[in-house]
Amino acid sequence: MREIAVGELEGLTGQLLGHSPWHAVNQDRIDLFAEATGDHQWIHTDPEAAREGPFGTTVAHGFLTLSLLPLLTSEVYEVTGMAAAINHRVDKVRFRSPVPAGSRIRASVALVSSRSRPHGFVEVTVKVTFELGDGVIACTCEQTTLYRP
Repeated sequence: MREIAVGELEGLTGQLLGHSPWHAVNQDRIDLFAEATGDHQWIHTDPEAAREGPFGTTVAHGFLTLSLLPLLTSEVYEVTGMAAAINHRVDKVRFRSPVPAGSRIRASVALVSSRSRPHGFVEVTVKVTFELGDGVIACTCEQTTLYRP
């Protein structure tokens, strides 16, 4: 994980901050997400039916992929010297490819912008690309976090 002081952020605009480690997206994880959200659609939770479906196997919920955002980005970078980090928004979400059960996924994170906000906050926006083990892009988004010293 890369530690970045607030004062360094502006100079890193447009740069790749790094990649998270790989994480398994197995059927157990998919089933737990289905249980937590109540989304038990067969394409996610019924391996037998999914074998006959469009992807030949069960696939992760798109929102399961997106829910990995805090975990994966926290493994890439940390803004140091901050007392609080507040999720502000997620923009430009695109689900580009399904995530088959049994896949590996990681995130690459690039700094889009950093700017001062009222009351001492620093607003940081990163572009996150969720990548499967075979190089396919599963999802992209921009995440904005407010940091407070």
